[in-house]
Amino acid sequence: MIGKLPTTLDIDGKEYKIRTDYRIVLTIFEAFNDIELKDNEKIYVMLELLYEEKPDNLEEAIKQANWFLDGGKQYEEFNKTKKVMDWEQDESIIFSAVNKVAGYETRSKEYIHWWTFLGYFSEIGEGLFSTVINIRQKKNRGKKLEKYEQEFYKNNKQLIDLKQKYTTEEQNEIDRLNEILK
Repeated sequence: MIGKLPTTLDIDGKEYKIRTDYRIVLTIFEAFNDIELKDNEKIYVMLELLYEEKPDNLEEAIKQANWFLDGGKQYEEFNKTKKVMDWEQDESIIFSAVNKVAGYETRSKEYIHWWTFLGYFSEIGEGLFSTVINIRQKKNRGKKLEKYEQEFYKNNKQLIDLKQKYTTEEQNEIDRLNEILK
């Protein structure tokens, strides 16, 4: 399969067509980050969006879907580290960095395979996005920021700090408490 981009996933010896445009995958990631959705609902969204025809063996379908979403890598263990990127919050700086690598406005193309988009994403070099990610990583690890990073952080906190997401219930309670404290 060297050089070929997958458009199907093999489940129990049957090839199932999948939707491979990067926008589908980003929509799946958006669902995974939706704190209002339960885990089984997130998986349902993934299966519905990715597969053109729903496979019978859902356990294998999920495994193959994860393999595709991970760019063809099979991770044995899930490494739970503190988040340094949010596809939604960082959308503008991600796309400007990806576009720089691609050499064109990726959002204007009708179709880009997820793995092609992921390849562009993996090649992001120096720039705003990498600066933001580096500062987030240092802060997560408790490392001291360089002087220029401290200055950049001070001037761009809203860009660097990942926003806390709350369920509707939690947000209503926060709003209620803030109203009381006025």
